Amino acid sequence: MVALTLIAMVFLNSDPLHADRVQTLSKYFMFLFLVTMCYINMYFLIPRFLFHNKFSSYMAGIAIYVVLTYFIVLSLSAVHKYYLPKSSQTVPSVKIFFFVFVILVLIAASTAIKLFQRWVTDSQRINDLEKLTIHTELEQLKNQINPHFLFNMLNNAHVLTQTDPQKASQLLLKLSDMLRYQLYDSTRNKVLLTADIQFLTDFLNLEKTRRDNFEFIVYTNGQLSGVQVTPLLYITFVENAVKHNGDSDNQSFVHLFFDVNNEGLLFKCVNSKPHTEMPKYGLGGLGLVNVKRRLQLLYPHKHLLEIKDEKDTFTVNLLIRT
Repeated sequence: MVALTLIAMVFLNSDPLHADRVQTLSKYFMFLFLVTMCYINMYFLIPRFLFHNKFSSYMAGIAIYVVLTYFIVLSLSAVHKYYLPKSSQTVPSVKIFFFVFVILVLIAASTAIKLFQRWVTDSQRINDLEKLTIHTELEQLKNQINPHFLFNMLNNAHVLTQTDPQKASQLLLKLSDMLRYQLYDSTRNKVLLTADIQFLTDFLNLEKTRRDNFEFIVYTNGQLSGVQVTPLLYITFVENAVKHNGDSDNQSFVHLFFDVNNEGLLFKCVNSKPHTEMPKYGLGGLGLVNVKRRLQLLYPHKHLLEIKDEKDTFTVNLLIRT
């Protein structure tokens, strides 16, 4: 586009039938000069001075080109009488200032193009850095969750090896399946909701193997087939529900609800509270802080987390909007 504009400007009002060789060579020379000016501005002056905030050096380079243009047009006008007709002594000044004006317009246009290219490049780089930062942060949060879960399960297996070796063997087999899910399936960005529910069910089954007075329910509603979620998103709530309702003398429970509807995916976790007061299931734990941060990164403005601490139960409601 710039080259076509220059061609139209330089050869404007030319008459091939009356143009002599000097006139034609002069026009070609001006065309090459203007093209060279644009490329020097875009690939030398702007990258070397303007992008490094050396504004005085950049303006000095532009001024040199304007002055050079003035003398070139003045010289071409003197060489060829086409630019200096005898009938008008004002034409040379008009032509000279016209070319200076065109130079300034072309400099502004080429500078705008280069600044736009720089903006596009910077925007893409910032976007890539943000994605990389979010991905790195999410991986760190997942790594903080996994060792905590593994520690709890191995501790349960250790206890059962002393009291019930057969149950300990069953626990280790189930733990093997769960670790396979954590090590392989959970490395994906998304997993099937049904797979994540099975993972939670295995986790609660392990807990039931370890405790006598414990029962759980996993209730599902809606069309779950094909629904995908972020892996290991709900395990933190279930882990805390199990951890903070330990009551060896009384019946304890954890009830999970998954409901897929027009509003989105609703998850509800209700657990009993022990009769003997234990440390509160507050918002300051590392696990809950991590899962809240993951929700902010993965579902910004698309999730609603509600936690209710009542007398006999503790309830977590998480809605992920579609």
